[in-house]
Amino acid sequence: MERGAGVLKRLAPEQLLAIDKFLVDDEYRHIVLDRDKCKSCHGRPCIYACPAGLYNLKDGEVTFDCAGCLECGTCRVVCPQSLQWEYPRGGFGIVYRYG
Repeated sequence: MERGAGVLKRLAPEQLLAIDKFLVDDEYRHIVLDRDKCKSCHGRPCIYACPAGLYNLKDGEVTFDCAGCLECGTCRVVCPQSLQWEYPRGGFGIVYRYG
């Protein structure tokens, strides 16, 4: 929540995510999709379950962008195809900041 003129204002998820800092490791992807398995997936729950909205459907294929990952593991739980998911290497990933 944000204070302004004595009133607390609820921030949108996009505003809350903008507060955090993301250190992206360009040499190592901590989440790797198997494109063949993703093509055969029915429902593609990762697209709807990811709280950061990092999974998208483009030209019939599921895409993922590591930048902005909250490392919550939701995609790992909902994926029926067992995607490859690990925490980022030390020093990389999300840094939660509060204000």
